[in-house]
Formats: sequence, C-alpha cells, structure tokens
Amino acid sequence: MAFYPQNDNTLENIARRIILQYDPDLLHTPAPIPVEAIMERLYGLTIEFYHIRNNGRVLGETVFEDAMIPIYERANHEGYKLIPVKAGTVIIDASLLYCRGDERFRYTCGHELSHWVIDKRYFTELGETAAMTKVARSSETDRTIEHQADRMAGYLLMPKGTVKMAFFRNLHVKGDIVSILADMFQVSYQAMNIRLGEMGLLQ
Repeated sequence: MAFYPQNDNTLENIARRIILQYDPDLLHTPAPIPVEAIMERLYGLTIEFYHIRNNGRVLGETVFEDAMIPIYERANHEGYKLIPVKAGTVIIDASLLYCRGDERFRYTCGHELSHWVIDKRYFTELGETAAMTKVARSSETDRTIEHQADRMAGYLLMPKGTVKMAFFRNLHVKGDIVSILADMFQVSYQAMNIRLGEMGLLQ
C-alpha cells in the first residue's frame, strides 16, 4: 500500500474531531486534554509499560495486530526478550511510568494515538504489526510518518481555539506567556512555543 502524507489542516481537523467525540467542552475551556483517557475510553487502547530499548531513546510503540514484541529486561540485565502483545496495545517506556502527568508521557501518548488513528490501515496492509517496526519503508517515509504523528499530537494536546482563548485571557498576566500556557495545557515549553509561533501569536 502506498503511503499518502496528510497535510496540516487535515491533521488538525482529525485532532479536533477526536476531542469533539470525547468531550466537546474541552474545546471551550483551556485545560489539559486527557489524552490517556481518550486512548482508553474512546479507542479501547490498552497502555502497558515496559523498557522498550536499552538506550531509552524509544518512548512508545503502537501495536496494530497480535504479535510477539521485543522489550528490554533491564531489571535482570537479561537483554531483549519477546513478549505476546495484543492488538490495540500502546507500549510506553517504563521510564515514564511514574510521571503520567509529565509532558513527555502526555506527548508520547498523543504521538502513539496519532499512529493508531492515521497510520493503522497503512501499517496493517503493509504487514507490520507495530508502528515502530520497519519492513519496506524508505527512511523518507519513516520521517514523514513520525513527523505527522508529532504534528497531530501537538494539535491534539494544544487545540487551536482553546490555545488562542487562553493566550488572550492571560496576555497581561505577569510572567512568561509561553510558560503560563505550557503549564495550563501540560505540555513542554518548547511545544507551546512552537504552537504559538505557528499560530502567529508570538512576535
């Protein structure tokens, strides 16, 4: 199956529809988007925590079909082993287990949910069981797939309308507006800075 990139407007519309389907009020009140609850309640996804790789660079993996998935046994220094994982499982690196309000955990969840929503058909028709595996993709396709998931995660966690609303409500509050909004939406400073910049709200 050929891979067809989605443009930013399409990704933003998909993210908005997800929020509307879960709770329309989230688009009227600036607050953190409950991405973990959306994954579990709206899409029936299961989140499990394992050490995915020895180097800790991979924070998430989405499993599209029942499969044996490699994880790293860090506690016993046993190296990699295969474990059975059901379709609809999102594996989050165990380093994020105790920081579920942390922006890294939330962003990783948003990224993996994006894979489930926009990439599931592509990966399953290609015969790949998980978003992180690679059979017949070019490095350019890989980069595009990951970039799209990053972009949609940002749109999901920082909806345009509510971010704009929060920006103007807090514009005259003492302090750095980027930090204020990053805390409000529970995202990183960098992510909020990029979002406000692309919305034309930062001079």
